[in-house]
Amino acid sequence: MRETKFIFITGGVLSSLGKGMAAASLGALLKARGLSVTIQKLDPYINVDPGTMNPTQHGEVFVTDDGAETDLDLGHYERYLGTPMSQKNNYTSGSIYYSVISKERRGDYLGGTVQVIPHITDEIKLVITSLTGAGTDVAIIEIGGTVGDIESQPFLEAIRQLRGDLGKDRCLFIHLTLVPYLAAAGEHKTKPTQHSVKELRSIGIHPDIILCRCETPVSQDLKRKIALFCDVDEDAVFSSVDVDNVYKLPLEFYEEGLDQKVAIMLRLPARNADLGDWQKLVYELMHPQGNVTIGIVGKYVQLKEAYKSLHEALVHGGIANHVNITLKYINSEEVTPETAVDILSGLDGILVPGGFGERGVEGKILTVKHAREQKVPFFGICLGLQCAVIEFARNVAGIADANSEEFDPTGEHKVIYLMTEWFDHHKKCRVTRNQDSDKGGTMRLGAYPCALKEGTMAFAAYGKKMINERHRHRFEVNNAYREVLGKGGMVFSGLSPDGDLVEIIELPGHPWFLGCQFHPEFKSRPMQPHPLFRDFIAAAKEQSQKHPAAPPSSVGCGQAASTPKESTRQAKPRR
Repeated sequence: MRETKFIFITGGVLSSLGKGMAAASLGALLKARGLSVTIQKLDPYINVDPGTMNPTQHGEVFVTDDGAETDLDLGHYERYLGTPMSQKNNYTSGSIYYSVISKERRGDYLGGTVQVIPHITDEIKLVITSLTGAGTDVAIIEIGGTVGDIESQPFLEAIRQLRGDLGKDRCLFIHLTLVPYLAAAGEHKTKPTQHSVKELRSIGIHPDIILCRCETPVSQDLKRKIALFCDVDEDAVFSSVDVDNVYKLPLEFYEEGLDQKVAIMLRLPARNADLGDWQKLVYELMHPQGNVTIGIVGKYVQLKEAYKSLHEALVHGGIANHVNITLKYINSEEVTPETAVDILSGLDGILVPGGFGERGVEGKILTVKHAREQKVPFFGICLGLQCAVIEFARNVAGIADANSEEFDPTGEHKVIYLMTEWFDHHKKCRVTRNQDSDKGGTMRLGAYPCALKEGTMAFAAYGKKMINERHRHRFEVNNAYREVLGKGGMVFSGLSPDGDLVEIIELPGHPWFLGCQFHPEFKSRPMQPHPLFRDFIAAAKEQSQKHPAAPPSSVGCGQAASTPKESTRQAKPRR
């Protein structure tokens, strides 16, 4: 049986350097070498999971098939590896401590004194080594936070111990650090990297590879200096340069020779990476044949990371239709009866994403009304579907005070409500929601089946009768109003297999008007765009041809034209 090799990625100097992108890109390169790869994110915060964290603080909550609410980096992992992640791919300090405390309460430690070392570190090592087996060649472990933070110390101590437990041939430490360029001095500065590595070494971890996050490539002389002061091989210092499109990063790392050095140090099979698909992808991104402008009308627009998977899924839809995507983020609180036309004009497509709480909802409902009446392609996701149902009930079906139980608990016409009993696909039985339970316990989470109605836009997109999509919501379409909504012209094109839950709604006679209760963005891949995003962008592309095209924007697919090229990478001798 093959032994799993472990790569630990840490970060220094400051947060948001791109550890997740580095982990995903390296994973893609190793997979392109024919290896089986998985990735795990260890987050230092005390929340058990990010499910109840404010998106404007933490960013998007990514949901896996098994219903785990995880860090947004797992979205990068899935998009780059094309492999579904699960609960075992993301742990937090909160979940680790929760597990240890639960064991202590059961008496698992036989009355011993429970301490950070060895009990917390042993639990961390347990979740890391759980990735072994099932033919996994390489497990990449990303440690969240920054070296020197008090929160991440148990994780760093655990991986330090693991190298002794597993042996140096099975463990590799990669440290991502900042190498800033000072324009006034006209040079890169290595001192932040030196201090960061010194901090890492002070706790017993000696990095094998250093990734230098920088605006422009680090010179060979500077790499030599970093290698000398940080005590690593000269050919183990690599540039991680800012790119105008994130899907270029695997190719950039390949040209640097990162995967080759990793393979040498971990004694992985000597195969070259087959990057034909990645080269084709980047070529398509850099050669759009048009531009479409999509408005995302949400309540968390001040932090674009809150809609990370949506952003990427729209770009994937652009790839499928050979167009650049210009994204216009619109605060739904600013959409009013007086401003709606001005704010929403000039859009080729409108997307209303999910969210929780009443803030900004009326702006979303007005947005739906504009898209429906002006025949602008519309895509509503989760709360977006619910807003579409409310708007239709009010303005077409004649239920003027229609609302959601979430926003008006005492209202008479709750067309969206909290269904108290439903069939849980994971538990294979009917369950009752307890509104007094913890927040996560009231939600429908993870992948659920959906039966599609033939002859609809949804069926045309998927091309099959049964699909599985990921959910993250509490409120459902109230079945008591399905008849009156249907008489008004709304089509329920996707239902749960038992017919109890509305999953997809659409309006015939509209260029493209569809809402889904699930989150299709979580399953979109750059090389396999999600069918709903593909068809939404196709409709927006047709819409764009009705008025002058907007100038291209690097927000979407990027602008710099380039063609696939043969690698100039030279083989590096083993040191």
